[in-house]
Amino acid sequence: MPPSTLLLTGADVRSLLSLKECIDAVEVAMGSHGLGLAPAPRVLGYHVTHGGFHVKAGALAEERSRFAAKVNANFPENPRRFGLPTIQGVVLLFDALNGSVLAIMDSMEITRLRTAAASAVAAKHLARADARTVTICGCGVQGRAHVEAMMLVRGLERVRLYDVDAGRAERLCGELASSFRVSLEVVRDLAAAARTSDIVVTCTPARAPLLAAGDVSPGAFIAAVGADHPEKQEIAPALLASASIVTDVTDQAATMGDLHHAIACGALTRGAVHAELGEVLAGRRPGRRTEDEIIVFDSTGMALQDVAAAALVYEGALQGGRGTTFRFA
Repeated sequence: MPPSTLLLTGADVRSLLSLKECIDAVEVAMGSHGLGLAPAPRVLGYHVTHGGFHVKAGALAEERSRFAAKVNANFPENPRRFGLPTIQGVVLLFDALNGSVLAIMDSMEITRLRTAAASAVAAKHLARADARTVTICGCGVQGRAHVEAMMLVRGLERVRLYDVDAGRAERLCGELASSFRVSLEVVRDLAAAARTSDIVVTCTPARAPLLAAGDVSPGAFIAAVGADHPEKQEIAPALLASASIVTDVTDQAATMGDLHHAIACGALTRGAVHAELGEVLAGRRPGRRTEDEIIVFDSTGMALQDVAAAALVYEGALQGGRGTTFRFA
């Protein structure tokens, strides 16, 4: 008889996956990829009239071989038209040795945590060791997650928050004030804040550059998170051309990330990429080489991060008795 499958809600996932655990799991998964121990992840995009669907799939062979496919629907008009979230989706987790369907779980919390976890891993290895100030551009779900993630890997003393909706930045500032003993500030001038920050995170749906050449100082680390679609863009090509570029997956970044726009306008070529983050973690490429080096992490979202996070959730559910068990057959 086929094994049973677990159905895990968003509440289940939130109770089973901490950001610290997710950072550790993502670091291991990306390092495995850098060593060539994990096959290249795959991406499929399918656009419809009012939105689109994105499928990201990958596999990891560690103690237990796992395959996961995350299917997310992105419909920007949902809140206004239907009172529904912009993004909805599921992660399907399989046993990669025999194909059994292990779990179906809500993808929102996994996406939130693994995205911030990847930026944290990059900051841990690519930001200057003395980094103390971060500017977060975009104060939605990812903005909060990135503050929490950066606090876990860097001894931050000052957090600056920027959003085109100043009220959103103010609300996040108030929420964070009760959790973190750091200097928190809402800023109105993104470029001015970025120029005096050690770390800058952009996590927005922008479709035009937010940061230009000259908007960051020598030695800065930038985590560019929002450009996960060919039409999205946060970093000006001239800034990328003046920096060392590290990607999560270069093939993806060249087709949908900020790198995609820089290549399209002729500002640089694909060969200008310094490394994939996994190669840095595996010791195959150097990380930061000088204190004055500007490094941009072009993060487009990597399926191996989803596999690592989903596997953690599944194992935790088995141990804690969470979720609803059912059989397809």
